[in-house]
Amino acid sequence: MSCWYQNAVVYQIYPYSFCGAPRYKEENTILDRLSKVSLWIPHLKKMGVTALYLNSIFESMEYGYDISDFKIVDKRLGDNKIFKNLCDELHKNDMKIIIDAIFNYVGRDFWAFKDVQKNGVSSKYCGWFQNLNFGKKSPYGDEFCYEGIDGRFNLVKLNLRNPNLINYLFEIMGFWINEFDIDGIKFDSAEFMDFDFFKRARKHCKKIKPDFWLVGDISQGDYKRWVNSEMLDSATNYELCNAIYNTFNEENFHILNHLVNKQYGNLGLYKGMNLFNFADNHVLNRIMSSIKNENHVLNIYTILYTIVGVPSIYYGSEFGLKGEKINNFYEELRPCLELEELDFKKNEIYNHLKKLGKIYKEYVSLRKGSYQTVLVEKNYWIYKKEYENQVSYIFLNLTDVEVEIKADIEKLNYYDVFGNSSSIFANEKIELKIPALSSVIMVSERDNDFILKNKKSLIKEDDEIIIGGKYKHYKGGEYEVVGIAKHTETLEELVIYRSLDGTNNIWARPKSIFMDYVEEIKRFDLLK
Repeated sequence: MSCWYQNAVVYQIYPYSFCGAPRYKEENTILDRLSKVSLWIPHLKKMGVTALYLNSIFESMEYGYDISDFKIVDKRLGDNKIFKNLCDELHKNDMKIIIDAIFNYVGRDFWAFKDVQKNGVSSKYCGWFQNLNFGKKSPYGDEFCYEGIDGRFNLVKLNLRNPNLINYLFEIMGFWINEFDIDGIKFDSAEFMDFDFFKRARKHCKKIKPDFWLVGDISQGDYKRWVNSEMLDSATNYELCNAIYNTFNEENFHILNHLVNKQYGNLGLYKGMNLFNFADNHVLNRIMSSIKNENHVLNIYTILYTIVGVPSIYYGSEFGLKGEKINNFYEELRPCLELEELDFKKNEIYNHLKKLGKIYKEYVSLRKGSYQTVLVEKNYWIYKKEYENQVSYIFLNLTDVEVEIKADIEKLNYYDVFGNSSSIFANEKIELKIPALSSVIMVSERDNDFILKNKKSLIKEDDEIIIGGKYKHYKGGEYEVVGIAKHTETLEELVIYRSLDGTNNIWARPKSIFMDYVEEIKRFDLLK
């Protein structure tokens, strides 16, 4: 069965910081900060985002993970009604909603823990907490000790083998699905949770909502242990994220190629999986602070959108934000952002992500295709994605000069979706020029009309070229279109136009480039 998450583009938001909520709960007043997320929906849609992933929203005292009540939205963000409105608004815009589930531990204000504080050994919730011991006091002076998380006793570890606790957590999952129609859960620290819990959780959630997405936050290990037909649908692909950093900082595509083949090649460990891919998130340094050469960032996002798996964007990274974790403080990674204060016009990353979102939606081979390495060298990488009758080739160049390559690819009529290259076939090889620090995506189907159909599908009706129309170039020159031609080898459409400065110079340019935008400005704008 094909599920929505096989075609998803995810946008991650850390809601407390994003919405400007204080780190510590200073009062018990409900403040509607969460509605701010709704204002970003048009922005997300422009990038082709189809699912919003929110980190913890549950009631807590500090930063969202020391949970006191799993059934209440934190008052610093709003309330359950405000969150329900957000879910409804997302669904109206054909977007899914995924939330964090922190089921490993709770805060000291969790209602069941407070019952233990009050009633001691007589509390019926004693079995809910790991290694509870009334033989000595806790670091906080309780008449019992318990297991914390990484030495932090403000976080109380749960005993996920207690049947009553398990039933309670299943009730919580059902509550959020039934009351708010959420579409997925990401289990925090899933690698430390019991396998049997996930098996039961899958049956429980899928019974309520068959296409519900279950994702595990797994930083290391064999993903197959968690991602399979009995447990989770996906896992966070930290392996890929680390390989991206190493590849671009060492400027060596062999690193990524080796990892991707290990995961998805002919004998790949994870063939058939859709892992959750990212370049940064709420606990990792921002991608622009992690790579030595910032000019590599466009290629990094091209890889995220064309490799196997579900691509995701961490909020603000589309604007090239920087941020580093300093002494285990995450504030730089999790800023408060106001949409009207961000620069859209001179933002190459944002414009690139808009293109990738459109391309990702248009071509099924990029979303669901199998992976195969075609050619890899230190400075360039070519791989193939294939799904049913559609074939895509992705060409990447990490050098600061244009490279010309020859490669054996299936001889079809290809559409260059970026309009970045010139290419010809010679002796069964493609000869292709890849611009510096850039990529080329060539798509085709085993169908002679493919280029013409797909050229048409990606062009808005009001953007059709008008023969005889006069156009102004974004740098100031004026021109008249005299015709449309086709490249003799690739069949790519070319716009033929003449200058109106008195020289009558004749020019030819690929239609895809003629109609493209430069920093949100039309390259050639029709004069009315």
